[in-house]
Amino acid sequence: MKSSRLVSILLLLQTRGRMTAAQLAAELEVSVRTVYRDVEALGAAGVPLYGDAGHAGGYRLLDGYRTRLTGLTADEAEALFLAGAPGPAAQLGLGSVLAAAQLKVRAALPAELRAHADRISGRFHLDAPGWYADADDAPHLPAVADAVWSSRVLHVLYRRWREPTDVERHLEPYGLVLKAGRWYVVAGPGPRTYRVDQILELTTREEVFARPEGFDLAAYWAAYQRGFHDRLHHGEAVVRLAPGTTLTGPAGEAVRRDGRTDDDGWTRATVPIESVDHAHAEFLRLGTAIEVLAPDELRSSIARTVAELAQRYGNSRAPGGD
Repeated sequence: MKSSRLVSILLLLQTRGRMTAAQLAAELEVSVRTVYRDVEALGAAGVPLYGDAGHAGGYRLLDGYRTRLTGLTADEAEALFLAGAPGPAAQLGLGSVLAAAQLKVRAALPAELRAHADRISGRFHLDAPGWYADADDAPHLPAVADAVWSSRVLHVLYRRWREPTDVERHLEPYGLVLKAGRWYVVAGPGPRTYRVDQILELTTREEVFARPEGFDLAAYWAAYQRGFHDRLHHGEAVVRLAPGTTLTGPAGEAVRRDGRTDDDGWTRATVPIESVDHAHAEFLRLGTAIEVLAPDELRSSIARTVAELAQRYGNSRAPGGD
């Protein structure tokens, strides 16, 4: 819209100083001719904007013409720009909105606070997904977000891990959560939690639902995570760890809390495990730095794998070698 573009021109000049018509056009993704018309409109509205010709020319605002936010501390300005998440905002279809909002806030900051904001954004970058996590393809995320905002009922075809895998569901989406690069929608009835990337088909209904009074998304998610970990780690294993070896997550917490050191310097502890198969893979990664004492099923499983590896690598020559 033209009004939004005029504000953007004003704020760009306010934050960056002198800019040419070509620079403004590139920033706003419009033609230079459009910039000329917009600048004329700003002048007609009484904005003290001047244009200088020549190689070093461009448009600029009269010195001192700016809008400032009051009551904002340096720490608050830093936190504001540290909280920016362009990746998730873009996934929600709000990337340009976030950029415009940050531009407006930055333009309104006094010079000393703007320096703090630039300093924090130049030194810290938030990247939520892990190194080895594939990016989720969630094509229905913008539609889910819109339904969350407008309180519209969704009819979805959802893929779950157990049979039958593909099921139809009517969802009342209360909120979205981004966890480690993956989007989840918390929806009624229930409420229950669904992975957005597992929504195969989606239809937005005209029906509007009433969000439960007093529903707290953050509190629900905290409780859901606690329950998830309780459900996930329903088994136990007794292990010994070589000096300097550490485990992560709940297993690491158990070692730090209850581990005891044997005479040979190894640490003995009972740790929670998700399953025998999962623990088998996780413990094998530690090689000879861990010894599994129990359960027998896990110990035997690791022993079989080690024996197979020893047999496979017992012949020093690779297949096909001379």
